[in-house]
Amino acid sequence: MKSQTIASTPQGRAQWMSLLAKAPSAILAETVAQYTRQHGSLPSYVWLRRPEIGLAMVRARTGGTGQQFNLGEMSVTRCALRLSSGEMGVAYVAGRDAQHAQWAAIFDALLQSDAAAQVEQIVLEPIGQALAARRALTEARAEATRVDFMTMVREENE
Repeated sequence: MKSQTIASTPQGRAQWMSLLAKAPSAILAETVAQYTRQHGSLPSYVWLRRPEIGLAMVRARTGGTGQQFNLGEMSVTRCALRLSSGEMGVAYVAGRDAQHAQWAAIFDALLQSDAAAQVEQIVLEPIGQALAARRALTEARAEATRVDFMTMVREENE
Protein backbone atom coordinates (compact mmCIF):
# COMPACT_ATOMS: atom_id res chain seq x y z
CA MET A 1 0.00 0.00 0.00
CA LYS A 2 1.33 3.42 -0.97
CA SER A 3 1.98 5.82 1.90
CA GLN A 4 -0.06 9.00 1.93
CA THR A 5 1.83 12.23 1.40
CA ILE A 6 0.83 15.76 2.35
CA ALA A 7 0.40 16.61 -1.32
CA SER A 8 -2.14 13.80 -1.76
CA THR A 9 -4.45 14.79 1.10
CA PRO A 10 -7.47 17.11 0.71
CA GLN A 11 -5.94 19.58 3.20
CA GLY A 12 -2.52 19.20 1.63
CA ARG A 13 -2.02 22.64 0.21
CA ALA A 14 -3.01 24.37 3.44
CA GLN A 15 -0.56 22.13 5.34
CA TRP A 16 2.39 22.67 3.04
CA MET A 17 1.77 26.42 2.76
CA SER A 18 1.74 26.58 6.56
CA LEU A 19 5.04 24.69 6.76
CA LEU A 20 6.64 26.90 4.11
CA ALA A 21 5.44 30.11 5.79
CA LYS A 22 6.62 29.03 9.26
CA ALA A 23 9.97 27.63 8.11
CA PRO A 24 12.99 29.36 9.61
CA SER A 25 14.90 31.16 6.86
CA ALA A 26 18.07 29.16 7.52
CA ILE A 27 16.23 25.83 7.16
CA LEU A 28 14.48 27.03 4.01
CA ALA A 29 17.81 28.15 2.52
CA GLU A 30 19.25 24.70 3.25
CA THR A 31 16.31 22.98 1.57
CA VAL A 32 16.78 25.22 -1.48
CA ALA A 33 20.46 24.22 -1.56
CA GLN A 34 19.48 20.54 -1.24
CA TYR A 35 16.95 20.88 -4.06
CA THR A 36 19.47 22.59 -6.36
CA ARG A 37 22.10 19.92 -5.61
CA GLN A 38 19.66 17.24 -6.77
CA HIS A 39 17.98 19.09 -9.66
CA GLY A 40 20.60 21.56 -10.86
CA SER A 41 18.59 24.73 -10.22
CA LEU A 42 15.20 26.03 -9.25
CA PRO A 43 12.69 25.99 -12.12
CA SER A 44 12.22 29.10 -14.26
CA TYR A 45 9.18 31.24 -13.57
CA VAL A 46 7.52 34.55 -14.35
CA TRP A 47 6.26 36.91 -11.70
CA LEU A 48 2.53 37.41 -11.41
CA ARG A 49 3.09 39.61 -8.36
CA ARG A 50 6.60 40.47 -7.22
CA PRO A 51 7.26 40.26 -3.46
CA GLU A 52 5.42 43.07 -1.69
CA ILE A 53 5.73 44.01 1.95
CA GLY A 54 2.61 45.24 3.71
CA LEU A 55 0.64 45.06 6.91
CA ALA A 56 -2.06 42.68 8.07
CA MET A 57 -4.39 43.19 11.01
CA VAL A 58 -4.13 40.45 13.63
CA ARG A 59 -7.41 39.66 15.34
CA ALA A 60 -7.90 37.87 18.64
CA ARG A 61 -10.74 36.83 20.94
CA THR A 62 -11.24 37.94 24.50
CA GLY A 63 -10.40 34.97 26.70
CA GLY A 64 -9.86 32.88 23.58
CA THR A 65 -13.59 32.41 22.99
CA GLY A 66 -15.21 35.84 23.50
CA GLN A 67 -15.69 38.79 21.20
CA GLN A 68 -13.13 39.53 18.53
CA PHE A 69 -10.89 42.57 18.76
CA ASN A 70 -7.98 43.97 16.75
CA LEU A 71 -4.81 42.92 18.54
CA GLY A 72 -2.45 44.85 16.28
CA GLU A 73 -0.72 44.88 12.93
CA MET A 74 2.11 42.71 11.67
CA SER A 75 4.24 42.95 8.55
CA VAL A 76 3.60 40.39 5.82
CA THR A 77 5.38 39.64 2.54
CA ARG A 78 3.40 38.18 -0.34
CA CYS A 79 4.09 37.17 -3.92
CA ALA A 80 2.74 35.05 -6.77
CA LEU A 81 4.50 33.39 -9.70
CA ARG A 82 3.92 30.91 -12.50
CA LEU A 83 6.41 28.18 -13.37
CA SER A 84 7.32 27.66 -17.01
CA SER A 85 5.45 24.33 -16.73
CA GLY A 86 2.24 26.23 -15.87
CA GLU A 87 1.76 25.71 -12.11
CA MET A 88 1.04 28.84 -10.10
CA GLY A 89 2.52 29.37 -6.65
CA VAL A 90 1.65 31.95 -4.02
CA ALA A 91 3.11 32.78 -0.64
CA TYR A 92 2.22 34.90 2.36
CA VAL A 93 5.02 35.04 4.92
CA ALA A 94 5.14 36.86 8.26
CA GLY A 95 7.82 39.53 8.31
CA ARG A 96 9.77 41.38 5.65
CA ASP A 97 11.70 38.57 3.95
CA ALA A 98 11.15 38.74 0.16
CA GLN A 99 13.52 35.81 -0.48
CA HIS A 100 11.55 33.59 1.90
CA ALA A 101 8.30 34.48 0.12
CA GLN A 102 9.87 33.79 -3.28
CA TRP A 103 11.14 30.34 -2.27
CA ALA A 104 7.82 29.48 -0.60
CA ALA A 105 5.93 30.41 -3.79
CA ILE A 106 8.29 28.33 -5.95
CA PHE A 107 7.85 25.29 -3.70
CA ASP A 108 4.08 25.85 -3.56
CA ALA A 109 4.00 25.61 -7.35
CA LEU A 110 6.33 22.59 -7.42
CA LEU A 111 4.14 20.77 -4.90
CA GLN A 112 1.26 21.08 -7.36
CA SER A 113 3.33 19.52 -10.14
CA ASP A 114 4.18 15.92 -11.01
CA ALA A 115 7.33 16.21 -8.89
CA ALA A 116 5.32 16.75 -5.67
CA ALA A 117 6.53 13.57 -3.94
CA GLN A 118 10.21 14.45 -4.52
CA VAL A 119 9.71 18.05 -3.41
CA GLU A 120 7.86 16.91 -0.31
CA GLN A 121 10.76 14.63 0.64
CA ILE A 122 13.46 17.22 -0.05
CA VAL A 123 11.67 20.31 1.28
CA LEU A 124 8.71 19.61 3.55
CA GLU A 125 10.11 16.76 5.64
CA PRO A 126 13.20 18.70 6.85
CA ILE A 127 11.07 21.78 7.56
CA GLY A 128 8.53 19.70 9.49
CA GLN A 129 11.30 18.05 11.50
CA ALA A 130 12.92 21.42 12.29
CA LEU A 131 9.61 22.93 13.41
CA ALA A 132 8.83 19.87 15.56
CA ALA A 133 12.27 20.07 17.19
CA ARG A 134 11.81 23.77 17.88
CA ARG A 135 8.35 23.14 19.36
CA ALA A 136 9.73 20.33 21.57
CA LEU A 137 12.53 22.61 22.83
CA THR A 138 10.03 25.36 23.66
CA GLU A 139 7.80 22.87 25.49
CA ALA A 140 10.77 21.47 27.41
CA ARG A 141 11.84 24.96 28.50
CA ALA A 142 8.30 25.77 29.61
CA GLU A 143 8.01 22.44 31.46
CA ALA A 144 11.22 23.20 33.35
CA THR A 145 9.57 26.28 34.86
CA ARG A 146 6.32 24.57 35.83
CA VAL A 147 5.38 24.68 39.47
CA ASP A 148 2.98 22.15 40.94
CA PHE A 149 0.93 23.57 43.75
CA MET A 150 -0.77 21.19 46.06
CA THR A 151 -3.63 22.03 48.32
CA MET A 152 -3.17 21.13 51.90
CA VAL A 153 -6.04 20.62 54.29
CA ARG A 154 -5.33 21.98 57.70
CA GLU A 155 -6.75 20.34 60.72
CA GLU A 156 -8.53 22.76 62.96
CA ASN A 157 -7.60 22.65 66.61
CA GLU A 158 -10.65 21.87 68.67
